[in-house]
Amino acid sequence: MIAAYPVIGIPVDVKFYEDAPYHIVGEKYINAIAHGVESYPLIIPAMGDGHDLKAFDGKFSWADIVSSLDGIFLPGSHSNIHPRRYGKPERQPVLPIDEQRDEMTLNLIHVCIENRVPLLAVCRGYQELNVAFGGSIHVEIHEMGTFSDHRENYELQRDQQYQPAHPVEFTPGGLLHSIYGDTVAMVNSLHGQGIDCLGDGLQVEAVAPDGLIEAIRVTDSPGFTLGVQWHPEWRFWEDTLSQKIFHTFRDAVLERFKARQ
Repeated sequence: MIAAYPVIGIPVDVKFYEDAPYHIVGEKYINAIAHGVESYPLIIPAMGDGHDLKAFDGKFSWADIVSSLDGIFLPGSHSNIHPRRYGKPERQPVLPIDEQRDEMTLNLIHVCIENRVPLLAVCRGYQELNVAFGGSIHVEIHEMGTFSDHRENYELQRDQQYQPAHPVEFTPGGLLHSIYGDTVAMVNSLHGQGIDCLGDGLQVEAVAPDGLIEAIRVTDSPGFTLGVQWHPEWRFWEDTLSQKIFHTFRDAVLERFKARQ
């Protein structure tokens, strides 16, 4: 059967409500895939051991799962990657973590690249891309004294929190520079963590004025693989950079979609 639309997988978060785990993803990410990339958003459950879930290990092949997809979108989250994934001690008090998501996405990233599946990662997903390649994360960048505070202001309304917060400078000749057509753009900022050591085989695509890395791509990836720290999915239709990111992702997704028919 020939699919009518490209299909993009979106891995979920696992969150507890009234002592029960639920696999969820934010609507703004679903909306961006449906309307910004013009593809069908397919929610992918976490596959690691959980409260009520036995791990899928050996049950399903990662390669088989991505073979039916035209792209993967790694969304943001209120949770963080467990520090042991990048060789740092757990912080006390413990910050929100989601090890079921860690187990899924850190495996999924490499399978996508090996199988030429286009991948776009934002916020937590961007940090997952770095960790998957051996990089590390600053656990609390605002406490370091060398970086600005990149967190949102919780006293503001939600739409105000997502307003442009600072500029980023694109790497000359890089992917973002080429698709945007300029060297600087304004982006929103809603994160407490950020890249520390850059993973092997990754290339910096953008930096903030304080030197924090804000975008990366996989240097030798055979397909589209891009990660950004900010949130292009938020009202993407109002922002030129966001639109261009999603249009470029869509082009890669459509190319794979046509090849699979």
